[in-house]
Amino acid sequence: MNELYHISNCPICNATAFEKFLEAKDYTVSQKMFTIVECKNCGFHFTNPIPKLEDIGSYYKAESYVSHTSTNKGLINKIYQLVRSYTLKQKVKLISKLANGKQLLDIGAGTGHFINAATSANFNALGLEPDEDARQLAKELHKANIKPIEELYKLKDDSMDIITMWHVLEHVYHLKDDLKQITSVLKHNGTLIIAVPNMSAYDAKKYKSHWAAYDLPIHLYHFQPKDIKNLFEQYNMRVDKILPMKFDSFYVSMLSEKYKGGNLFSAFYTGLKSNLKAKQDSYSSQIYILRKNVK
Repeated sequence: MNELYHISNCPICNATAFEKFLEAKDYTVSQKMFTIVECKNCGFHFTNPIPKLEDIGSYYKAESYVSHTSTNKGLINKIYQLVRSYTLKQKVKLISKLANGKQLLDIGAGTGHFINAATSANFNALGLEPDEDARQLAKELHKANIKPIEELYKLKDDSMDIITMWHVLEHVYHLKDDLKQITSVLKHNGTLIIAVPNMSAYDAKKYKSHWAAYDLPIHLYHFQPKDIKNLFEQYNMRVDKILPMKFDSFYVSMLSEKYKGGNLFSAFYTGLKSNLKAKQDSYSSQIYILRKNVK
């Protein structure tokens, strides 16, 4: 966990001049400090330096990383599990509305809860997940069709009707190479769904270095709506719509209060205030519906 990799070019615009934005602690595993920088050219924020690829997996090895577990230990995890059952139904409704076919690819499938729900809705669903423990748990829980992330590069062009990345884009180590492949695999009339935290939300501005959705160092990138637009324009894709993830402000605020020694009442108040203050594109986490531009 000692050696870090220094990023020399902005992941979006390729510029080389950055300035420090903030420092924050890895609260879940190492307790070490990491830095977020801001690109002086396009304003994109990203973690720099980052753990090397061969080391970054160790920063995920925390029981509190609940998206890869099914634990009910602790109040926050219990709330997470309850909310997940509701949001899974909403996600399936969304893909059923947007998809022009039944070929679904879920990248960063975790323990397979979404893949399982989509399969039950008659989607031909394939999940990709880098973590072997998560894949094994998915198999035990759901008998889900989840393969190693390397299988992404074996998929045929124009083979998927809909691709989903639920809180995954911020983790993608080889961002440009992987997005090139992902957008190639998507059919010309297909839909890409990206869900990411939004660092321009009220709760991010309130909690600052304690904001749980910075989640250093495993969150490599820290998006605002303009960043998604700027990034995907490079792959001939446009943002069709932005949808809120209103539960996320409460969950992130609970974790943030935990990190700063606060309480659940403050977390609920902040989560509520964040949603009330949010306009169309300033919720704590957001879903971006993207489609290919017609040439």
